[in-house]
Amino acid sequence: PIDGTKGYVRGMPVWATLLALEEQGEITAAVVSAPAMGRRWWAARGQGAFTNRDTAAEQSRPLRVSAIEVLADAQVCYGDVDLYERSGHLEGLLALIRGCWRARGFGEFWQYMLVAEGLAEIASDPAAKLWDFAAPMLVVQEAGGRFSDFTGLETADGGSGLASNGFLHDAALTTLADH
Repeated sequence: PIDGTKGYVRGMPVWATLLALEEQGEITAAVVSAPAMGRRWWAARGQGAFTNRDTAAEQSRPLRVSAIEVLADAQVCYGDVDLYERSGHLEGLLALIRGCWRARGFGEFWQYMLVAEGLAEIASDPAAKLWDFAAPMLVVQEAGGRFSDFTGLETADGGSGLASNGFLHDAALTTLADH
């Protein structure tokens, strides 16, 4: 399956195939492959997360989330605004955006890989499935970040997803929930 199908259909290069291995209820390995971007990210539980810009040429490099600790200095990414409105989280998203330094509506897998690479601090999606979150969750976690649903439960199967560099996770959860 393709993550970012609607963009793919329109010819946008921001789509990926997401693969994750679950063993005894735990995601243990993951690959996010974005061939139109020439990018790939992967992780294994306890082994770290990695990427390479050009899958044929560049050696892999480890991923590490940013060290930003203040919400006002953070960059937040988000997906489809209509999904936030339909799920009752639009006011929370707007409050989070207002509390951050910068906001970008990248959505899909890309926002989570930006968090894993340390280029954004927060990424969220109010409605998605296990197959949308399992691979990005492990990549973010193995890069040193946190991933949960909007209630704070560390799961890829909670219906919503919030990834962060870890330092800002609780603040982002609170902001989303309080509005």
